[in-house]
Amino acid sequence: MLNWVVIGIGDITTKRVIPAILAEERSVLRGIVTRDPAKAERYGVPAFTNLDSALSHAGIDAVYVASPVFLHAPQTLASLRAGKHVLCEKPMAMNYTEAVSMAKAAATAGKTLGVAYYRRTYPKLHRALELLRQGAIGQPLLAYITCHDGWPGDEAYAPWRTDPAKSGGGPLLDIGSHRIDVLNFLFGEPQRVSAHRANAMHSAGVEDCATVLIEYSSRVRAIVDVRWNSHVKRDEFRIIGTDGEMDLTPLNGPRLVFPGGQENLPPHANLHFPCVQNFVGAVLDGSPLLSSGRSALWTDWVTDLAVRADTASRTQNQASGPRIDFPDMAGPRS
Repeated sequence: MLNWVVIGIGDITTKRVIPAILAEERSVLRGIVTRDPAKAERYGVPAFTNLDSALSHAGIDAVYVASPVFLHAPQTLASLRAGKHVLCEKPMAMNYTEAVSMAKAAATAGKTLGVAYYRRTYPKLHRALELLRQGAIGQPLLAYITCHDGWPGDEAYAPWRTDPAKSGGGPLLDIGSHRIDVLNFLFGEPQRVSAHRANAMHSAGVEDCATVLIEYSSRVRAIVDVRWNSHVKRDEFRIIGTDGEMDLTPLNGPRLVFPGGQENLPPHANLHFPCVQNFVGAVLDGSPLLSSGRSALWTDWVTDLAVRADTASRTQNQASGPRIDFPDMAGPRS
């Protein structure tokens, strides 16, 4: 059995994470870390107001880190050093440097570190990977993946998402990280990254849109476009190859279309359950972990390079933009 303590009791934990732990046959919920113990009363487990107290509680094997992003690294490091396995919400950390420190700490402690990129458990993505390897669309060349939604500042339950000191960024890290991880799962190691971020509709400390171009060692070029400024929700994913196209739109739906076929492969009703189940199997049985700290490092590597590329582009354009004085020219004569 794996005895869990969950950090945080917000929307994700109450709707998905805690129900997943309660449903997983080899998992036991032993405690919840929250600033408001009253919120944990309905679960009938101890409520801790600080992580140190929870980590010293007898019988805890694993920690689910579901706090705002700026707490991911310190809480994960504390848990690993206390000898606990950790499953951390995405994105893994505020930046690549923090993510590396987490992966190194897990290796030093000899403990399992997973990151909740739950889309890696989607049956549709596993089938897509199988079809790609079979050459269903020939050599994959271009992938296009989007997630468009409205401004999350209107959501009272998670105001920290638009605070760069707590979230690390806007849609690039929040919803973009999921899509980048999907691409890494299908196409392997990314090689080059360029990006543009902007505040097209909202003046805030984080961007409201980001477009990223990624080149993979597998010769695939991927475009990721994520937005918090759209009144129309989009969840597109298409892969174009030399011999055809694969359509997984919407990414979170069951539909998979490829040359010569169409399949419906729905995800689990609780998207976090297969992720928790896979983590438990990795800890107790040594089975492969679909989303590990090591695999998640690549996603933080991409987002870090995307931020740097955007910043460098802005600086360069401001410093060396065109300054050309054109002479007055008469229009074309009839």
